[in-house]
Amino acid sequence: EIQNKKIWEDFLLNCKEKTFLQSWNWGEFQQKNKNKIWRFGIFENNDLLAIVLVIKFSAKRSTFLLVPHGPVVKNTIQNIKYEILKILIKKLKKIAKKEKASFIRFSPIWERTDENTKIFSSLGFRLAPFHSHPEASWKLNISLSEYELLSQMRKTTRYLLKKAQKNKDIEIIKSSSYNDIELFNKLHLEVSETQKFVPFSLNYFKKEFESFNNDGQISILFAKYKGEFAAASYVIFWSNIGFYHHAALLPKYHKIPLAYLLQWEAIKEAKNRGCALYDFWGYIDPKTQPKHPWAGPTLFKMGFGGQKKEYVKTQDYVISPKYWLNYIIEVLRKIKRGL
Repeated sequence: EIQNKKIWEDFLLNCKEKTFLQSWNWGEFQQKNKNKIWRFGIFENNDLLAIVLVIKFSAKRSTFLLVPHGPVVKNTIQNIKYEILKILIKKLKKIAKKEKASFIRFSPIWERTDENTKIFSSLGFRLAPFHSHPEASWKLNISLSEYELLSQMRKTTRYLLKKAQKNKDIEIIKSSSYNDIELFNKLHLEVSETQKFVPFSLNYFKKEFESFNNDGQISILFAKYKGEFAAASYVIFWSNIGFYHHAALLPKYHKIPLAYLLQWEAIKEAKNRGCALYDFWGYIDPKTQPKHPWAGPTLFKMGFGGQKKEYVKTQDYVISPKYWLNYIIEVLRKIKRGL
């Protein structure tokens, strides 16, 4: 186990494939939610090769261990991923049995290739019925100049952004105030009622904000229209990457290009904080899945330029027969949500 925050974060700073779901502060957030965590490092002698945050989740239907967007492996030793995963699963099986977990779930951050997928299948994993975190993401290189970023946008996106910039009724506000979480939650709740999805709780937003705000790694951006708060986004700035994590846009303002300016200001904020990459978070292919709930948001993200990154699909390692009850429930949830 790694107990030193600096060792953990310094290792991740030098890794290419990563998200904040393996950050030290995401572990802190999980502990605030009363979830047990483990932070493991895999070493060869004194050389740290990989790290992994493991979270225990307990629900009525099952208890399981989750590895969100991990393990994160050192850039120079990608060729020994099989050995790393083999060692890790041996350790986690012991923990799972001790904690009475029925399965271990990995949401890997590894690129979706036949080789990487085969590593999981060869160690006895099976494809999960439901993903816990994005299996693909849309990412933008923001080390370019603002002019270059604007020039590579979709023509329509650039037009709507300029239109929003000229609109004197639109105002963007950046906040790092704990007091503004309730305002964000109010907008988020209104959107969830309209779009029929289960929202995160106010308590969830507060604990996430607290966990990252202590290190100045989070900001809430609001868009006002004619003095009324109309849209907002939670953006995490971690390890030289900006993450567009949560967002809300009141339905009555869909025809006003608020979201374009809000997103652009978030990208500029990430650049100002020294980030080289902007992660728009979840992605699905709008061409092959035009009716998917994420199709519209994905088209919006793609308009800013960038490229897709697909990870190995979520994998489950079965520990006990209780897994199959959870499997059936998650299959039904997936059908119900149209995913």
